[in-house]
Amino acid sequence: MKILGIGNAIVDVICKVEDNFIIQNNLTKSTMKLVNEAEFKKLLFTLKIEETVSGGSVANSIVGLSQLGNKVGFIGKVSDDNLGNKYEEGLRKENVQFFYKKKKELIPTGTCLILITPDSERTMVTFLGTAGKINENDIDSNAVKNSEILFLEGYLWDEGEPKKAFDKAIRESNKVAMSLSDLFCVERHKPNFLELVRNKLDITFANEQEITSLIDAKNFDDVINFSKKIDKLIVITRGEKGALAVNKNEVIECYAKNNLKIKDLTGAGDLFAGGFLHGLINNKSMKESLEIGTEMSSKVIQIIGARLN
Repeated sequence: MKILGIGNAIVDVICKVEDNFIIQNNLTKSTMKLVNEAEFKKLLFTLKIEETVSGGSVANSIVGLSQLGNKVGFIGKVSDDNLGNKYEEGLRKENVQFFYKKKKELIPTGTCLILITPDSERTMVTFLGTAGKINENDIDSNAVKNSEILFLEGYLWDEGEPKKAFDKAIRESNKVAMSLSDLFCVERHKPNFLELVRNKLDITFANEQEITSLIDAKNFDDVINFSKKIDKLIVITRGEKGALAVNKNEVIECYAKNNLKIKDLTGAGDLFAGGFLHGLINNKSMKESLEIGTEMSSKVIQIIGARLN
C-alpha cells in the first residue's frame, strides 16, 4: 500500500451562513472549535443543510490520493450507527481500504459543522464523538508496516489514549507525514507539535499561519531558516502567494492558480497534501509535486465540500 492515513473519522455537515452568524455564536472565522453534542445540536437546529459527506482532514487527502490512482487505506474510529455506516460506505465508494472494525460505542460517530460565509471561508464546529476516543488497540499494526508513508493529522493528537495511538503508529511506520491541521491545534499543543516536527516527522504540512505560530516567528524568513535547520521536508501553503517546500537547504516554490471561481475553501489544504504526496510517491520532482498539490486544491475550492467528484 502506498499511503495509510490515520485521522478523525468525521461526517461533514455543510451549511451556508452570513457573517453575523459567526459573530453571534462567538466563533472565530476560518478556525475549528470543539463542542459537546448538546452545543452541536443547538447550532445545527437553526441551519439549512447543503450537503452531508464523509469527511475528516486526512481522510479527504486519502480519497484524493485514491482518485489519482494510488492504493491507499484509512484508520479512523466510528461507531456502528447510521453515520458510522455512511462513513464506511463513503470510503468504500472511493476505493479506500478501511482498516477499522466498527462496533457499538457509547458515544456516536463524530460530526463537523462546516459553516461557509459569503467570502467562501469555512469555519468549523466539531463534535468529535467516538473519533476522539481512538486508542492503541484501534491501530492496525500490519496496515501501518505495509504502507510506504503514514499520514497523520494534528486534529487527532490529544493527551491520553489518542497520543498513545499516535505514538504507536509513528513507532511502527516506515516514513511519517503529518499536517498541523489548524491554528487552534498548534496553539493548544505547541510544545508537543514542535517536538514532533523536529524529531519524529519526515514530512510536515502546514499553512503559513500555523508554522509561524508553531515557532513564534517574527517573519517568514524565520520560518525558512527554521525549516532549513531541522533538515526535514517542510511543505507550506500560503494562499494567494502559492506554496513552497523546504528540503534541506533547497527552497522550491510554486505559484497559486489565477482566475478561480472560489465557492468554498473547505478541503484546500487536504487536497493539496494529497496531490503533493501523490507526486512524492510516484517519483515526481518537488516542483512537480507542489504543482499537483496546487492543481488539486484549486479544483476543490471551486466546488462545495472537501472532495472532488
